[in-house]
Amino acid sequence: MRRSYSILLSCLTCLAPLARGGAQSARLDSLDAFIKAQMAQRAVHGLSLAIIKDGTIAVARAYGVVDDSTKAPVTTSTLFQAGSISKAVAALGALHLVEKGTLALDADVNAKLTRWKVPENKFTATEKVTLRRLLSHTGGLTVHGFPGYDVSGPMPTLVQVLDGAPPANTAPIRVDTTPGAIWRYSGGGYTVMQQMLIDVTGQPFAQYMQTTVLGPIGMTSSSYEQPLPSTRASLTATGYYADLTPVRGRWHVYPEMAAAGLWTTPTDLAKVAIEVQQTLAGHGHGVVSPAMARQYVTEQKNGDALGVFVQGSGKSLRFNHGGRDEGFDALLEAGAETGDGVVVMINANDNSPMVSRIQDYVARSWEFVGAASRPAPAATVAARIDASRLAAYSGYYEASENNMVTLMGNPALSAMQVLADGRPAEDLLAMDSTHFGSSDRPFRVAFDMDGSAVTGATWALGTPRERRVARVAPLPSTLQPRPDPDPALATRISAALAAMRDGGATLASAVDVSPGARKDFSRGDSALADFARATYLGEEDVAGRGIHRHGGEVARVRLYRVPTERGVRYLLVHLTAAGVVTDYDFTPL
Repeated sequence: MRRSYSILLSCLTCLAPLARGGAQSARLDSLDAFIKAQMAQRAVHGLSLAIIKDGTIAVARAYGVVDDSTKAPVTTSTLFQAGSISKAVAALGALHLVEKGTLALDADVNAKLTRWKVPENKFTATEKVTLRRLLSHTGGLTVHGFPGYDVSGPMPTLVQVLDGAPPANTAPIRVDTTPGAIWRYSGGGYTVMQQMLIDVTGQPFAQYMQTTVLGPIGMTSSSYEQPLPSTRASLTATGYYADLTPVRGRWHVYPEMAAAGLWTTPTDLAKVAIEVQQTLAGHGHGVVSPAMARQYVTEQKNGDALGVFVQGSGKSLRFNHGGRDEGFDALLEAGAETGDGVVVMINANDNSPMVSRIQDYVARSWEFVGAASRPAPAATVAARIDASRLAAYSGYYEASENNMVTLMGNPALSAMQVLADGRPAEDLLAMDSTHFGSSDRPFRVAFDMDGSAVTGATWALGTPRERRVARVAPLPSTLQPRPDPDPALATRISAALAAMRDGGATLASAVDVSPGARKDFSRGDSALADFARATYLGEEDVAGRGIHRHGGEVARVRLYRVPTERGVRYLLVHLTAAGVVTDYDFTPL
């Protein structure tokens, strides 16, 4: 009996690796199915990801195609633009110089800048712009982000970008609030940091980053070169906008390399996360010391550290950064001390929670520390609800100023669907006739009624986080054309929109545009179509709902159907009580 038991135990021991291998295979099959379903729902062309587990890259996976014309498959070596994750990597290059004594975290950056300096003004009289403040977005500097440049067009020098001088397409980078007073995201600040690194090293930024950070970490597929040399350009994916059109020339060029210019892969970005994890544990490749790595993940203000955002503390501390360039989105998220993490990159500007949904799926499936304690979704089963109610609730809602969310009923699911870019992004299952819950997260929506009219909704992510959002308008695509009851107003709107399109002196003298819109559209907006081709659909009275656009309170919203080269679009024109235009939205529904 003892011998038989020994043989049986031996057999079971041999089968254990096979069982683990089978479980891993099943988990990967499940991951593949989940990601492919998400990509299909959101019409994303290509996706690549890397999963970190136990301090190593456990999974590298690629899906879809690099572009819609060649249908070449995405591989784990396909290059994507990292967008603002470029900042997280560039920060390590700056901190390396701090440890060498070349730079100081808390010294005035103008002491090191030579070819360009931060212009002094009343805001810098007592407080100075420092490297710490640049890295943590507390320097008081302007310019949130950068759209990049057409590959066939002129590209400005870095100094031209800093000064907003032609051919730069962004405003001058200036201090407009006291450094250190507030947190405000500023790609402009990282562009100042890029110039400082060039000045103190005497090297091109891409070259410095290659020898100091990318090379030592082993990021063999990555480069800050802008534009990419042809040998690397052939390995890139084509970027796609939210409306599924490709970026002209396949992608944009970013002279703002530190803020947005890194070309890379999820595998290489995973190496960055692992480098931080290993350095914190006393290992790593020496890019920064363990003490400096600790500062890198230490909160300065508003969840921002010195190059990454952080959540939690101690063993539960996690760091992350998202990224967006024209046609590309990305996310890096990892535990500082748990040896796990995930990187997702797509060749799309997707305005849904798809990427974060994939992140959450990976965290649960690969049993990241803390993943099991994440809150459950608000609803898992839908109550039956009349389709007419779903239709009544459908429309545009003001999530925040200048930021509309689209909700559309889906009778087949007994749900309202949150749409992003005209495609389903999140299901809100009916809980009763007015309350709905997300099937993904603990998010609830209760619709507000004034008699038979829907005036808004109350959104809740837990009781302390309730807030009311106003209804802006029904979905214009559900309305039929009708005669315009106020042709004179339509004529004034047409002139106002033309002025907003042209910008400059034309807009400055426009009488039917609000002061805030005149300021914010001063550079013009080529996206505005020819209003003469618009067909009137109706008007929504929103007075008193608390909707503000560009500083003007919106009293009514006029709805139009507009033919464009890309098909029919819908125009929402936001008017104040005085009847002047304070904003507009083009929508697909």
